[in-house]
Amino acid sequence: DGYLDSTPEQLIYKPDDILTINVSAADPVVAQPFNLAMVSVSDDLVNASNNQRMQTYLVDHNGNIEFPVLGTLHIAGMTRIELTNMLKEKISEYAKDPIINIRLVNFTITVIGEVADPGTFTVQDERITLLEALGLANDLTIFGKRKNVLLIREVDGRKRFAKIDLTSVSAVSSPLYYLQQNDVIVVEPNNAKVRSSSYNQNNAVLISAIGTLTTIVAVFLIK
Repeated sequence: DGYLDSTPEQLIYKPDDILTINVSAADPVVAQPFNLAMVSVSDDLVNASNNQRMQTYLVDHNGNIEFPVLGTLHIAGMTRIELTNMLKEKISEYAKDPIINIRLVNFTITVIGEVADPGTFTVQDERITLLEALGLANDLTIFGKRKNVLLIREVDGRKRFAKIDLTSVSAVSSPLYYLQQNDVIVVEPNNAKVRSSSYNQNNAVLISAIGTLTTIVAVFLIK
């Protein structure tokens, strides 16, 4: 239980995703009702009207978005192609040959553990491999365990995990090689780092004990 099965390489929309969806057509007037109004965004209130940004759609916990004219749409579990085709079909009843552009705004992945620069990274092109994610963290340290990298992914509201061997060619051909939004990669320390950490801790305790003993001896000598 908890093991992560292979999943499709395409990005799949999930609750809490934030999307921009732009609809265009040969007649802009016909397409306009299917687009959210632009909003002004600026840190400078005086120049706020100069910066316009598209409003976004938040996928709620039921996997739905509220779309102009069409109403509530269930999109969780869909790929970009599936959502694009569904919107084209529905909007085609009102506008001829609509063009749909969808972008996931909050595609982030997190890399922690034995890497040079751990952190959470925003992915602009909505497609990233495991190796590219590790590259964003400036690669594993010399203490990183390359044969046992942990991938944590939320599927249907539950945390799932998989172990990946970066030294194996099969890792590159696995569907898990392509990451999903909000994936977490954990690089475990190798045995050398574990032993080193244990050794250093023992040394600290030993030094502390020796220091205490020396103090006690000094007090007795003074007396």
